[in-house]
Amino acid sequence: MKNMEQKEEKMSERASHQNAGLIKIARASMVGISVMVFLGYIMMWCIMPTDTYYNKWVPHIMADTNSTYFGLQGPIILDFTFPILFIAVLGCFYTYLGKRMDANEVSCCKTNDSFKFLKKPMIIKALGVVTWIELFFFGMFILLTLWYFSAYMHFWYEKISMVAMSRGDKVWQAKLERLALVIGLAGNVALTFLFVPVTRGSSILAFLGLSSEASIKYHMWLGNIAMALFTAHGTLYIIYWGLTDRLSEMLKWDETWDQTYVNNIAGELCLLCGLIMWSTTFPRIRRTMFELFYYTHHLYILFIIFYILHKGLFFICIMLPGMYLFVIDRFLRFLQSRQNVRLVSARVLPCEAVELNFSKSRALEYTTTSTMFVNIPIVSKLQWHPFTVVSNSSLEPDTLSVVIKCEGSWTKKLYDVVSSPSSIDHRLQVAVEGPYGPPTTHFLRHDTLVMISGGSGITPMISIIRDLIFMSSEQKCKTPKLVLVSTFKNTSHLSMLDLLLPLSSTPSKSYNLDLEIEAYITRENTQPTEKSEPIRTIHFKPLPSDIPIASSLGRYSWLWLAAIISSSFIIFLLISGIYTNYYIYPKDLNMMRIDLMTRRTVFTIFLIFFSIAVTSTAAFLWNKKQNARETKQIQDLDEWTKGKSFSAQNDNADRELESLPYQSLVKTMKVHYGSRPDLNSKHIITLCLLCTTPIP
Repeated sequence: MKNMEQKEEKMSERASHQNAGLIKIARASMVGISVMVFLGYIMMWCIMPTDTYYNKWVPHIMADTNSTYFGLQGPIILDFTFPILFIAVLGCFYTYLGKRMDANEVSCCKTNDSFKFLKKPMIIKALGVVTWIELFFFGMFILLTLWYFSAYMHFWYEKISMVAMSRGDKVWQAKLERLALVIGLAGNVALTFLFVPVTRGSSILAFLGLSSEASIKYHMWLGNIAMALFTAHGTLYIIYWGLTDRLSEMLKWDETWDQTYVNNIAGELCLLCGLIMWSTTFPRIRRTMFELFYYTHHLYILFIIFYILHKGLFFICIMLPGMYLFVIDRFLRFLQSRQNVRLVSARVLPCEAVELNFSKSRALEYTTTSTMFVNIPIVSKLQWHPFTVVSNSSLEPDTLSVVIKCEGSWTKKLYDVVSSPSSIDHRLQVAVEGPYGPPTTHFLRHDTLVMISGGSGITPMISIIRDLIFMSSEQKCKTPKLVLVSTFKNTSHLSMLDLLLPLSSTPSKSYNLDLEIEAYITRENTQPTEKSEPIRTIHFKPLPSDIPIASSLGRYSWLWLAAIISSSFIIFLLISGIYTNYYIYPKDLNMMRIDLMTRRTVFTIFLIFFSIAVTSTAAFLWNKKQNARETKQIQDLDEWTKGKSFSAQNDNADRELESLPYQSLVKTMKVHYGSRPDLNSKHIITLCLLCTTPIP
């Protein structure tokens, strides 16, 4: 019998390795195809501001793609919209296959990642923590912008005499006008990529091994570059109109494209919205008046609408991919955030922190250090706050937990609501969005992890430790040595260490984890004699309509996202083609003169939102039905346990949690009073040298 079992295990391992090999081949093929498509896309950007593009490429492209269904818009869609959406769909399949790979091969492999060096930090002080791959793409963007600007300047300055003659301007005036134009065109490059970093569920970011949270700095840089260029663009045009006695151009709203190709009023309104947003992004304003910054940023909707009306249909297709993927992601986030989730319990700590424990779908999996946005209407109906998810989806398959510490008015009010006696046996209405996290983590690739935190910054470390607790309990791989260096204000804040173990953990269970803790108490010189208050557990009674936290697109979210991107774009093309063929073309024969461009542009904007809303809503409702079955099972389980007294649970909670031996999880623990950690000490430096990458 033992021989038979061993043979079956070997056959199972062999089949697993074969499947993993096929998945690796498929993913490598997707990477190769995506690289070729992206290089072709960049080539189109590089060739656009040249004579070759306008004199040789455009005539051939128009001859080969001229259609009564799409008209002049068709070639632009083919060259600039389709490639990025195609890469996004491939990214969905790439990420899905990556999650299907055996966890052992993903997490335990230390040498098979051929691109591991691309993810190592390159610059830390000047730009923050930047990997080689991030530095490569940002450098490529800077070079593309500089090339785009210089090539267009060369293109127009060669014809500057003709431009001046046609406008009745002096040569220097024509040069000023062309400079203003080219600066605006260069700003389009930044705007094209502006929405990619803030698409939280982006398959492109996952394809690159990046997360939206880590990429937010690129959105800030791109936004600053775009607004600087657009501001210079608008200012130079106003100066040009003033010098040539044409200030009346500022009030011009062209309805046809036979002369100027732009709507100036729309451009001015676009710039005004952008300047209002930009003025609130400066660090001093953003940090002291965050709500002003946050709500002002919703002007991006008007900014985009006026931008499209200003530039017209051709430029909407060039800038469309990033905006298109962002709108899909934003609409799915909206659908998820409209639901109330099941908050089952909370742990109240004496350091004015609270751990909220939600019921979650077993199909929901997330990576370590993920973040989730939380809205609690009783505290504020409008405010959404991001918090680190400290639970592990494998260790706690039915629970998702976040830790919230009192740091401001919102968190203080939440703590008062949860910790008050009236909250016991009551329901707390909560809506969430997420969780969002890095596509993969590679903590097991290191022999030693040094984690340095201060105050509430310990929450990502709790997430990492719980992940490694699961790994050590499974005994699939050797877990690294862990060193946690954490600072706290006073002794009561040491209760945060009780959260290293989940609420559902067994006190008597031992964990094969090599963990050392160095805790520093900065505002107390000696250990206090009074005993700190115990941790309280509060249980809530959710309504039957409250649902477990689940992905908006279910278990196969990446496949559903690929279907939404593909189907919505096909619907957009079909309706747009029918509209162009049977309404536009019979009137103007693709001359773009009879039909009002504003009306057609507004219809295109509506069509984009319509196609995305229909497909996203259908996918969301389908997966919501699937999740309803699991919700019914949870409700049945609640009925079975209804006989248990909530008061009895609360009476036992203090004693049970107080006896939780998190010390058994910790190999050694030292508490230092009245001091701060010396990060230049020999001990920490030696440990960091043992790490491949320390976690700040």
